[in-house]
Amino acid sequence: MFLSFFKIGAFTIGGGYAMLPIIEKEVVDNKNWLSRDEFLEMLAISQSSPGPVSINISIFCGLKIKKAKGAFCTLLGCILPSFIVILLVAIVFSGIETHPITIKIFNGIRPAVVALIAVPIINLAKTSKVTLKNVWIPIITAFLVAFLNINPIYIISLAIIAGIILNQKIQKAKENATD
Repeated sequence: MFLSFFKIGAFTIGGGYAMLPIIEKEVVDNKNWLSRDEFLEMLAISQSSPGPVSINISIFCGLKIKKAKGAFCTLLGCILPSFIVILLVAIVFSGIETHPITIKIFNGIRPAVVALIAVPIINLAKTSKVTLKNVWIPIITAFLVAFLNINPIYIISLAIIAGIILNQKIQKAKENATD
């Protein structure tokens, strides 16, 4: 488990969201440690929990697979490569960050990172049953957060309240239909 997450951490550029499709491929498809549904549930919890999503998902995967020892191994595997790279960059990068070749390298990496971040969003939309009927919800949510700077906590709280109210109305309608 440590080696799997170390490999993911070492060869993923772009941060936590860029790691998600690679983590999913490793734990669901390659190792069969989790089902796709279990992974998506952990992803939802990881995104809702404070902290970086890649660290959260690695901890949740480790807990599910091998309890506390698994969580420690997956967490260490996930963060150790970044720590090593940041340490090396701090040593080597100082002084070359404004070099034209360095700037070109990072400009070339950016589009790939956007694609790596888009993959888990598309997969999550598919498995979350986003349809033409309800696609307006993530679109409006993204608009509110991105352009109106509304705190996501308010949107999540409102969605929870709306879900509770809607569920109660559905339950009452079912009870009235059976009476």
